[in-house]
Amino acid sequence: MTTPASITIERGDLADERVLRLLRDHLDDMFATSPPESVHALDVSGLEVPEVTFWTIAEGGDILGCVALKELDPGHGELKSMRTDAESRGRGLGARLLEHVLAEAARRGYGRVSLETGSQDFFRPARTLYQRYGFRECGPFGDYVLDPHSVFMTLELEG
Repeated sequence: MTTPASITIERGDLADERVLRLLRDHLDDMFATSPPESVHALDVSGLEVPEVTFWTIAEGGDILGCVALKELDPGHGELKSMRTDAESRGRGLGARLLEHVLAEAARRGYGRVSLETGSQDFFRPARTLYQRYGFRECGPFGDYVLDPHSVFMTLELEG
């Protein structure tokens, strides 16, 4: 009998071809479901900046998903680039990534975490997950502007 590989979340390597494939798939889906001016997903260059921390979730040698946390200011973080590989969905990996980011945001002393996601049906599972964790719709934040293709959400953190 073999023991299943454990799920790990660690800093992601933006030069790893498995990560690059996941990010390409993410951007492809974003451009397939939203007008170009409404796609706010970060490419590799956007994830490499100092204010962004990027993680992957893996099982054995397989990269199953990713997420990033961008510091908007010392008390406010933005959830970015949350993605679970299509073949790995339905396993609770998105929830694990979200819990990881929220724990890190609390550790950093952020008072709130916000996000932008799509308003289309494709994004309904993501919006449902965020709502389950207490995120509520809000107006645009940071550099965002009102957009019918975007839903803005925020979560006030305790402590």
